Amino acid sequence: MMTASSNAGIAHCTMLSNAWQTLTLNRFALHQWREVSLLHRLLAFARSWRQGSWLLQWGDAIALSVAAILFALAPYVSTTLIGILLLACSAFWLLLTVSDEAGEGLTPMHLMVISYWGVMLLATAVSPVRGAATAGLIKLTLNVLLFLLLARVLRRPPLRTSLITVYLLTALVVSVFGLRQWFFGADALATWVDPSSNLAGTTRVYSYLGNPNLLAGYLIPAVMLSGAAVFAWPRWTPKVLAALSLLVNTACLVLTFSRGGWLGFVAGGFTLAVLLVQFWSIRFNDFWRRWAIPLLLGGSAAFLVLSVAALAPLRDRVMSIFAGRDDSSNNFRINVWLAVVDMIKARPVLGIGPGNDAFNQIYPLYQKPNYTALSAYSVFLEIAVEAGLIGLTVFFWLLSVTLGQGWRLLQQLREVQSGQAYWLIAALATMAGMLVHGLVDTIWYRPQVSTLWWMMLALVASYYSSKPKRLSPEL
Repeated sequence: MMTASSNAGIAHCTMLSNAWQTLTLNRFALHQWREVSLLHRLLAFARSWRQGSWLLQWGDAIALSVAAILFALAPYVSTTLIGILLLACSAFWLLLTVSDEAGEGLTPMHLMVISYWGVMLLATAVSPVRGAATAGLIKLTLNVLLFLLLARVLRRPPLRTSLITVYLLTALVVSVFGLRQWFFGADALATWVDPSSNLAGTTRVYSYLGNPNLLAGYLIPAVMLSGAAVFAWPRWTPKVLAALSLLVNTACLVLTFSRGGWLGFVAGGFTLAVLLVQFWSIRFNDFWRRWAIPLLLGGSAAFLVLSVAALAPLRDRVMSIFAGRDDSSNNFRINVWLAVVDMIKARPVLGIGPGNDAFNQIYPLYQKPNYTALSAYSVFLEIAVEAGLIGLTVFFWLLSVTLGQGWRLLQQLREVQSGQAYWLIAALATMAGMLVHGLVDTIWYRPQVSTLWWMMLALVASYYSSKPKRLSPEL
């Protein structure tokens, strides 16, 4: 017989569940809104034109090709060319969307991404440096449009796997060149290690990206996706290639000696392992269902502790994280963060507007002497500076919706043990890693990394309309 306290507990849990469902927009029926949309009805002529177009019958495949070129060239080309490719992706998204059928592809994540963009638009409108902020808004808009294109193209599993394969093969080339720098040496293009530390003469690889921290940010998704590819790719030859990519990408990431990258790698790797175990637990017996996660936690902690204790360079670099102001890099970041906090206090509602140009015009008014910076060295502080506390709140809401939707979709795929779930697991793990790395750096505002962040969001969104059924992973 249930007691009054147990009834109250159930009611409390139900209330929390309902609040979470509302927060993550799980109950929104956005396809119904589009079906009755006046704008969608006005564009009926475009859908008729698309049905008669031979070229647009292959629209998604052509869009994937443009996106694949973007990700294949990103590590090697200028940001200008990346911008041109982003413009091409944006144009193709517009062409496909105005001629699309009702009810396809719109998700709660789309609503939150557009809300985030809208807050940045308001921040630009009230910015004290409106011209510079407009340039930042344009860059953000191109990334948002890339998300919109990928979210619709990646709904098809073969296209999803193909784009991931293009990125992984590109990252493998980048990592191989990084390992070559480690073995044969590479000139440091800046002072990346405290000259007074034991690692002053250590080579930090940067491959084609020119900066070890940027390379680490670029490789976090590669490590997670190559780990997932070991299980998602069919046949042994692709699996061996995936395992080789995992080893090479991991080694290259470690040899960047990027402390933020290492933290992101650990966070992402831990998330990947936990989600994989949870996904497989449906096949476990009672013993492994009870002990798999505790053993994973204990084994992971023991491996990290032993690695740090056994390898002197790794130990010195990890200990420098806790050195406070005694480490020059830490001291630099702390002084930048203090100045950034003052910037947030000065404009706490909507900030100064998006983009590094706006930051560079306002930061000198608050900077500590001799601590020039191009960014806030923290993604969360950067968002608060650019769009105020309103923008930061919407960003956290976007993360909540994304993680909530991702978890719900993963459980659907878990029930049927779909092979396509591995890409969703890797996307969620990558987001965890990039967010942890973003606590102490803003390299993901560089297009080589920012495009990967929006690709991960699009990967999660692409599963929204998927029906839980057995899917054969395709290369």
